[in-house]
Order: sequence, then structure tokens, then C-alpha cells
Amino acid sequence: MADGMFGLSERTARETAPVWEKVKDHVTPIEWPSQAELIVEINRLKKERDAVILAHNYMTPEIFHGVGDYVGDSLGLAKEAARSNAKVIVQAGVHFMAETSKILSPDKTVLIPDLKAGCSLAEAITGADVRLIKQRYPGLPVVTYVNTTADVKAETDICCTSANAVQVVEWAAKEWGVDKVILIPDEFLARNVAAQTNIGIIAWKGRCIVHERFTGADIAEMRAAYPGAEILAHPECPEDVLSAADFAGSTAAMTDYVMAKKPKQVVLITECSMASNIKGDVPEVNFIGPCNMCPYMKRITLENIRDCLLNMEYEVTVPEEMIAKAALAVQRMIDLPPPAVPARYDMVKAKHHVAVELI
Repeated sequence: MADGMFGLSERTARETAPVWEKVKDHVTPIEWPSQAELIVEINRLKKERDAVILAHNYMTPEIFHGVGDYVGDSLGLAKEAARSNAKVIVQAGVHFMAETSKILSPDKTVLIPDLKAGCSLAEAITGADVRLIKQRYPGLPVVTYVNTTADVKAETDICCTSANAVQVVEWAAKEWGVDKVILIPDEFLARNVAAQTNIGIIAWKGRCIVHERFTGADIAEMRAAYPGAEILAHPECPEDVLSAADFAGSTAAMTDYVMAKKPKQVVLITECSMASNIKGDVPEVNFIGPCNMCPYMKRITLENIRDCLLNMEYEVTVPEEMIAKAALAVQRMIDLPPPAVPARYDMVKAKHHVAVELI
């Protein structure tokens, strides 16, 4: 992008030129001038406020590439926040992620641009629910997906992500000396984990409103329309979707797959902004729909990130006693050695297909 293109000042054009190169397939020249000005203003405010922005993989490209200091999945962002020396953390993601950042960085100010940026999984279960589950299944460890509130994490023995759920389930069973664990709240993640291990799974009927909409029929239609495309699916999808995909793994595992293999055509069965964001780093890869948007993630915009830093709103807090309990569950997960290779869910060669016990 040449200096001054799109009517931008030479300084703004120069500062945002690298971003434009990564977002130009997803942002129109009509939209870009206002977005470029906001990107420059936000990056200036970050310096003034001693702030960092954590941008989740599902943020739109102008946020992900334009203002994100750390980008990635929810746990990766929280770990980066804990390592950062910045005084202020802005969560360009959803509320449970901001809470996780506060749990790992209790002395820092954690802000979220929109308090209504929630999550269907986090809303599917409460701490009170977990206490009742533990009464029903005494002695069994509770493994909780990181996509949960601080209240739920505080009732948990260890957290997991989609990238390490199988590893965490098997660790918990060994530590507690049992052959069955409680894995909540994502029903489909639990079912997909159950097909990868001989540990029994007790699950909760929580679902991601983005991933539950995909079906095996969708995959069949994509194969018919694009026979050469490689199809990658997230483990929050139903089992028939994973069985029909070429690869199934977390957002980090899918990103690693595309970056390493650089397939000519690829379909990501997950929130659609992820494909747009990876495209910025591998322009030679042709990403094909479908597109299911997360309405919660899309509440975060450049405008409200700017206002968040300008007005220092909205602060996310967690009670001290809850932080202490929740931090133990999160830290146990962090302390586990990472998998030797990016976790994948092999539904074709699964060890066995067992029914989970659904609460």
C-alpha cells in the first residue's frame, strides 16, 4: 500500500501497511480508512495505558492482525497475559477468557470491551451445578473445559482445552486411581474424547452454538462441491462431523496443520473468522466456507476496543477466594507437559466408540 492510499495520512498509511496486506482479502477499500485510523489510535492508547490486547482466533482480521499483541486460543492468551509486564489486559474475546486472565494475573487490571460478550458453553453450567454433580459422583475427578466461568473453575479439580482434553482426562484418572472421570460442560467434546481413550466419561449437555450447527451432511456436501479440499474440524462439533473430516483438532492444532502443510484448498469447520485470520499468514492457501459466526465474539469491535482503552471500561473482577480455588485447577493443567505433537482426534481409527454417561 503506497503512502496516502485510500485518503489516509502518510503516517497512518505507513503504520498500517503491513496490516492491510494481511486483511485486504476481507476488508474493502471503503471500510479500510476508518479501520486504519482506529488501529493507529488503539496502538497509541495501548502505550499510554501500559496495556496489551489478547486477540482470540475468532476475532475479525482487522482486530487479530491490527491490534492483537498476543493471538491464539483462550488458554494461550491467558498464559501470555500472565507472562506480560503490562499493567492492563484488554480481552478481545469473551467474558470467561477475561476471567481466566484475571485468575492467572490477579494483580493486573483486566478489561473487556463489551460485557455481553458471553459464551453458550460458559452459560450452560454453574458452580452450583458442579457441586451437585460431585455429590452424585463422589470420588471422581472433575475435568472442566476452560470455556467456563470462574465460579465453575473454582469447583473443578483440573481444567482442559480441546488441545489437551484426552491427556488431562487420562492424567486425572491415573492421579485419582479411577477408571471414570467427569468431563464438563461440552457434550460433543466429551463424546469425542471418549472415542480416544479407555477412560469412562460422564458428561453434561452443554454445546457451542457455533459448532453444534455443523452436520455430517454438511461435510458430504463440501466434499461433493470441492473434492480436492482438506477438511479440518473442531472437536466441539458432533461426532459424525469429526468422523467425516480429514483432521480434527483444536484451533491451535488446525492452525499448525495449515501452516505446516499449506494445502491448496482447505475447509475449517469452526468459527469463520479463523480462516480469515490464518489466510493473512498463508495467502497461497485457498480457504473455502462454510461460515458459522459466533455472535458473542462479534460483539468485540475496533470501536469498542478503542473506547475500552479510552475510558478504562469494563473491568472484569473475580472474588479473591474464588481466584485461589480456580487458579489451582488452571495451574494443574498448565503444569502438565504439553503433548509432543499438536493434539488431534482420530475418529476413523478411534480405539473404540463408547457411549458417555450424560447427566
